Amino acid sequence: MYMLDWKIKAQKQLAKIGDRSTREEIFDTAQTLCNFPDVKNIKKLTGHKYPYRLRVGRYRLFFEIADGVRIIMIEEVKKRDDRTY
Repeated sequence: MYMLDWKIKAQKQLAKIGDRSTREEIFDTAQTLCNFPDVKNIKKLTGHKYPYRLRVGRYRLFFEIADGVRIIMIEEVKKRDDRTY
């Protein structure tokens, strides 16, 4: 079982999310990372700045595993359309 550590940047990004229920969903899902690797929606990233990604709706939590789980960044994924590519 891992301890969860939120970087200051990730805490600020979480606080900026306007919808309270979305913030709570992200926070609750992040708590499941204490049971790593038995968590759904995790992808090990290759060639990326951060080693792991957790999907929570339109948001992605980027994190690493060291002495515990360190959540580094939260990023919103914008909806793609025909002008995206």
